[in-house]
Amino acid sequence: MPPSDGFKEFIRDQLAGFGPVTIRNMFGGAGIYADGVMFAILANDVLYLKTDAATARAFAAEGMRPFTYQSAGKAPVAMSYWEAPPRLLEDPDELAEWARTAYRVACASRTKSSGKRRKPSTR
Repeated sequence: MPPSDGFKEFIRDQLAGFGPVTIRNMFGGAGIYADGVMFAILANDVLYLKTDAATARAFAAEGMRPFTYQSAGKAPVAMSYWEAPPRLLEDPDELAEWARTAYRVACASRTKSSGKRRKPSTR
């Protein structure tokens, strides 16, 4: 189920302390981008932030789970996006901190996969 327009606007407002973001619909959900880098996704009115092996531990410690999807006839696939702890949605300052970490992880992941260097961000 795609995220509702109201939830997308709520998340955009809550991320104001992070900086401007673009939310684009994709594959029944939506990607959240900053400076052309996708660092979060929305699915079923749930926010998921990009993680790596180190940062995923913080999400797991809070009882959160990774985003998973399943194609017809195939096993579920877990992605490197983990559900944001619900308390973050009520604390824009802390959400901005977690979003900055997710953005840095996404930039590092993008650099590793493309072999290209990315201009340092001011985030």
